[in-house]
Amino acid sequence: MNKKNGLKNYVMAVILVIVAVLIDQYTKYLAVTHLKDGPAFVLIDNVFELNYLENRGAAFGLLQNRQIFFVCVAILIFAFILYCYVRIPKTGRYLPLRLCGIFIVAGAAGNLIDRIRLGYVVDFFYFRLIDFPVFNVADIYVTVSFAVLLILIFFRYKEEELEFLGRKKGTGTDGK
Repeated sequence: MNKKNGLKNYVMAVILVIVAVLIDQYTKYLAVTHLKDGPAFVLIDNVFELNYLENRGAAFGLLQNRQIFFVCVAILIFAFILYCYVRIPKTGRYLPLRLCGIFIVAGAAGNLIDRIRLGYVVDFFYFRLIDFPVFNVADIYVTVSFAVLLILIFFRYKEEELEFLGRKKGTGTDGK
């Protein structure tokens, strides 16, 4: 791949991250303007609703009010994804891996913006049926992308196809 196509690939990735973050932030804006200080908006009775929540922790209410910790974790995620992204071959075969990285970064960035700007993350999707923690679009980006990433790593790519990430043949835990 020539430098012009490589640069185009990175520009498109940045644009996709920005668009995904804007979608996340817009949905949070809608949640604040339409749901805050009001009753839940029921979409499917006793199953799914929109319910405003200011989340000062992580999923399931863990690590409440640890904003600096979350900022540091987001920075580490950005660095790790960038490290991997530049190493992933820019061929169609690896497009799913690149897209997973893009959406993980977008989700982490969307929630990081809330944490820095507001001191909490705006959540609003709630599955009442299973009493699942309230979540948002950025959480969907991260969760779905991470699940797809695991499926790809375990079921689509062979070990030698992932060597670009720095693991060399014969350096496994078996010592071979």
